[in-house]
Amino acid sequence: MVLKELDMETKVKFLQGFGHKLRIQILESIKEEEKTVSQIVHELEGSQSSISQHISCLKGCGLIVGRQEGKYIYYSLRNQKVRDLLTMFDVVFEEVQKDVDPCHNHIV
Repeated sequence: MVLKELDMETKVKFLQGFGHKLRIQILESIKEEEKTVSQIVHELEGSQSSISQHISCLKGCGLIVGRQEGKYIYYSLRNQKVRDLLTMFDVVFEEVQKDVDPCHNHIV
């Protein structure tokens, strides 16, 4: 099946959610339980501004959702499929990690 150009652009945007170390750390942080920005900032020892920007990106990529409770927003993975995808990344990475380092030489 060939993806239409619009579908391909959406797929690329989705995959960009995984394209930054801090975004991966945020996803791992909320993999098992929802958290507020403050909890994530404390856990990752990052700046609130930077983490908030990456959370916005992750929401825009469709990977996470926010739930308002009082004055707090609790962030979690969109669903079990996203959680399964993160787990699958770990499984695949374990198999290929020795070959990943040379990959940076081939990026255009």
